[in-house]
Amino acid sequence: MRTTATIEEIVAQDYILTPGRYVGVSEADEEDGSFEEEMETITDDLSAMFAESARLEKEIRQWLGEIGWQV
Repeated sequence: MRTTATIEEIVAQDYILTPGRYVGVSEADEEDGSFEEEMETITDDLSAMFAESARLEKEIRQWLGEIGWQV
């Protein structure tokens, strides 16, 4: 996999360095699993991230409160 663009490619893109201009998106293989399986994985991950976010918010609020700052 190539990780750099040539000067010629950058000039051809009018010096715009947005990564999307230089990398493509591969199509998902049908073997990757069904939409339902993918969504199950994604929503499980998101749920865990929300829980961690709530835990961290509570901890940060507590620390700030201990030094006299209420949010």
